[in-house]
Amino acid sequence: MRLEEELRMNKFRSVFQKASLNLMFTGEWLMARVDSLLKPYDISSQQYNVLRILRGQQGKPLNLYAIQERMLNRMSNATRLVEKLRLKGLVTREQCEANRRKVEIAITEKGLQLLDKLDPMIEQMEEDTFKGVSRAEAGRLSDTLDALREEHRAAGG
Repeated sequence: MRLEEELRMNKFRSVFQKASLNLMFTGEWLMARVDSLLKPYDISSQQYNVLRILRGQQGKPLNLYAIQERMLNRMSNATRLVEKLRLKGLVTREQCEANRRKVEIAITEKGLQLLDKLDPMIEQMEEDTFKGVSRAEAGRLSDTLDALREEHRAAGG
């Protein structure tokens, strides 16, 4: 369905407004798909993101700041997310011996097993989401979005 129909708008102020709204709307739509897939496993998309970040460390722990820097949604409360994952037995949280103010977080075997279960489902959802889009189009879309962020980063915004 076209954005005009989704938002019940006949006209946009500019092509840039339409592109901005389309990007936000589609991002929310995609996150809702991910959330519905994760819901039966009692895990949020932000918690899933933390687990994926920790898995990428290949057994080396990370501190909260490093996790926060790598998150898709950097406004998420990493402390709260990590604590919820710890209570579920999916991560460990330990004080660093060398620096008592530093807390190190690592994924557990249970967390790795959960990701092993979720990965094929997420991959299938991604394939289903982009079924009408060629690999080349997906690559161009990704490159365009990278360029958009890079332009503003270079300008200091």
